[in-house]
Formats: sequence, structure tokens, C-alpha cells
Amino acid sequence: MRRFLPLLPLLLLLAACGSAGGSARLGGGISAPIECAPFARALSGVQLRGAAADWWWQADGRYRRSYTPEVGSVLVLQRTGRLPSGHVAVVTQVVSSRQILVTQANWVHHRVTEDQPVIDVSPDNDWRTVRVWWPPSGQMGVTDYPAHGFIRAARPASHEGIAQATPGAIRAAMNGW
Repeated sequence: MRRFLPLLPLLLLLAACGSAGGSARLGGGISAPIECAPFARALSGVQLRGAAADWWWQADGRYRRSYTPEVGSVLVLQRTGRLPSGHVAVVTQVVSSRQILVTQANWVHHRVTEDQPVIDVSPDNDWRTVRVWWPPSGQMGVTDYPAHGFIRAARPASHEGIAQATPGAIRAAMNGW
């Protein structure tokens, strides 16, 4: 141990460079102290406010709501014990009738995760119950979450457009937009 003591400051510096706190890292996620709703609003253009779960009801009459995913739409998860305010995520790709990819904030605390899988586990294939990828474990989560459905953004979106807009959405959400 004694022979490693002179290396300790260097090792601590290297460890700090590799940590997620305060750094922006694409691919594995972007560390950002923002909530899901302001981020989804900035990324999707869906101008709703308040708790994520309330977006579904607020969208009535303002935005088209659906039970079918579409790139650029906002997936709205209901309130649960684990999600007391619900959750929103922006669809970046429709992989199949039962799998999508989403970009979202704060699914993992203070992280923006891009192109994360979400699967429909509802018995009627209607996206009323989903499972979400859990990045810390590197696998699909085991919890079933009830979903309200999808809110359609007013403007059409593409995977490339969403990826390019993500850094700006992070800045906007961090600035309270």
C-alpha cells in the first residue's frame, strides 16, 4: 500500500474525470440536474406544464392523443408509488409494434438517457402497460408501469432531428424553459 501512496492524487484525479457528476456524456447518458417534464417540453415542443402524469389530461383539446407510438410523440406514464408525479419521455424510434426507443430526463437521477428501449407489455398490445430499460443494470427493468398513452407533437420529428435537438433541450430545461 505504501508504494501506491504517491500515486493516490493521480488516481483520484483520474477517477473524478471518469465520474458522471457534472459532465456531459453522450451515448451513456448526459448528466444534467433536470426533471423529465421540462426536458420533454423543450425536446418535443409539447407546451404543457406541471406534473408529468397531468400532461395527458392537459393535452385534451390542445394536442392529439393516441395509444400508438410515433417518433416525436411524448409517452406519458401514470402516477404510481415509484412515480408519484408520473413520467414523460420523447419517442425517438418505433422499433416494432411492441418496442420503441425514447430519450428522457431523470429516469436515472440527474441523467438524460438517449434511445432507451421501452416495451409494451399490455395484454391487448395497446401501450397501457410498459417496461423501461434500466441503464444502471444494462437490462430491461422488471417493473410494469401503467401508461396513459402518447401525446402527438405539433411538429413532425425524426430520429436525427431529436438527436440534434437534445443538447439544446437540456440547456433550455436547465434554464427553466
